[in-house]
Amino acid sequence: MTPWVLRLIVANVAMFFIASFSPQLYNMLVLVPAEILRYPWTPITYLFLHASGTHILFNMIGLFFFGPRVESRLGGKNFLGLYFAAGIGGALLSLVYPNVPIVGASGAIFGVTLAFARYWPRDQIYIWGILPIEARWLVIILTAMSLYGARNAGTGGGIAHFAHLGGFLGGYLYLRYIEFRSPARNFRARTSAAVPKRAVLRDHSKDLARWSQIPRDRMHEVNRDEVNRILDKISATGIASLTPSELETLERFSPKA
Repeated sequence: MTPWVLRLIVANVAMFFIASFSPQLYNMLVLVPAEILRYPWTPITYLFLHASGTHILFNMIGLFFFGPRVESRLGGKNFLGLYFAAGIGGALLSLVYPNVPIVGASGAIFGVTLAFARYWPRDQIYIWGILPIEARWLVIILTAMSLYGARNAGTGGGIAHFAHLGGFLGGYLYLRYIEFRSPARNFRARTSAAVPKRAVLRDHSKDLARWSQIPRDRMHEVNRDEVNRILDKISATGIASLTPSELETLERFSPKA
């Protein structure tokens, strides 16, 4: 369990019980898309409300299973950014049905699930602890189900399909944003610039020296294993074999030049 995942679970559970005893508070925090300008806090606060015990249970299970690894990969700040960007995306896309009240963290958790599938697409997820499915296929199936539900019923069955789709969209846009401003992007720009080959090799040498100083003994074991794997890959096949995501990982944890 990572710090922000734990805090979000505690906050959701606490708000579920508080709102259960205060209908007036619940009504102030629920999202009605047509009234966003009147109640501008609701695109955030609706994420901490749930319609039933089953609703919050399944959302928190999703956050518990997908959140810690994503937070370890992105860091706490970016993980929160992803969570709320996905949640706000769900709120905005819900404007398609402006007068339908929306509650629940599903949009935010769909964004976290998308991030998990983006970084570990072939990892096996066990539905109900029995049925194995790769993370990438899970996201594709969830998207198809939400599109079908949105097309046929909007929020049919009490499910906010557009909030789910907005969660995927908001999560995707935020991931692209952090990748755009990542140190790895600057590294790729530097090494792909039109400079003599020898100069590029010297830059690689400096980067290798910096990456070797990553304090792996103080890292979370998930991150440590990933850094070790990437450094082993460099030893075996060279820097040119690294993916943009692997370069980003090394740059994020290494001492700055």
